[in-house]
Amino acid sequence: MTDITETVPARPGFVRRLWRFFWSPSGSIALGILVVVGFFAGVIFWGGFNWALEMTNNEQFCISCHEMKDNVFAEYKQTIHYQNHSGVRATCPDCHVPKEWQHKIVRKIQASQELWGHFVTGSIWTREKFVERRIELAKHEWARMKTTDSRECRNCHNFDFMDFTKQETRAGKQHQLAIDTGKTCIDCHQGIAHRLPQGGRDAYDALLREMKLDQPQKTSAVVPAK
Repeated sequence: MTDITETVPARPGFVRRLWRFFWSPSGSIALGILVVVGFFAGVIFWGGFNWALEMTNNEQFCISCHEMKDNVFAEYKQTIHYQNHSGVRATCPDCHVPKEWQHKIVRKIQASQELWGHFVTGSIWTREKFVERRIELAKHEWARMKTTDSRECRNCHNFDFMDFTKQETRAGKQHQLAIDTGKTCIDCHQGIAHRLPQGGRDAYDALLREMKLDQPQKTSAVVPAK
C-alpha cells in the first residue's frame, strides 16, 4: 500500500505577503496601481497649480491690464522703488502679494474680484473711472497693510536691521518714533510707491476711525513718491 503524504506549501514570508496584498485586485483595479497613479496625478496637479500661481504672480501679468499699466504702474516708474542707485527693485507682487503660501492663496482669492471688475463691470476701465474710485481702492490696500503690520514692506525693510545713525536725521527720528508708538510703515508712507490721491491723508485717518484704531501721531509726516 502506497503511503501518500499530503504536502502543505510553506507560508510565504511577511514581505512577500505584503507585496501580494499591495498588488492584489481591489475591485477591478489593483490597489497598487491606484496608489501609484494617484501619487503621480497629485504631483502633476500640484506642479501645474503652482506653475499657474506663479504665472499670475509677476509684474508682466500685473500690467497686462491697461488699467494698471497706464495708471499706477506709470506712477510707480517715477519712484525710488522702480529705479535707484543700488538697482534693487520692488515689483508689484513684492508689495501686494504675500510670500507665505497660506496668505498668498487668500490674497489670490480676493483678487478674483479684480478680474470681475476688469472683464465684467469695467469699474476702472477709463482714466476717469480710475480717478473717481482711487480713494476707495487705496483704502482697501491701506486697510490690508495696516492689519498685517505692513507685512510685505518688511520683506525688504525691517526696523531690527536699520541703523538710524546712517539715515537722515528726520528719517531716523520718525522711525524711532514709529517703534516707540507702535506704528507701522503704512501709517507714514501712503504715497511712497504711488501718488497719494487728493485728500488721501484725511481718507487714511477716516479709515483708522472706521477700523477703530488710533490715528497716527501728528508728528509723523507722509512721505510722498519721489
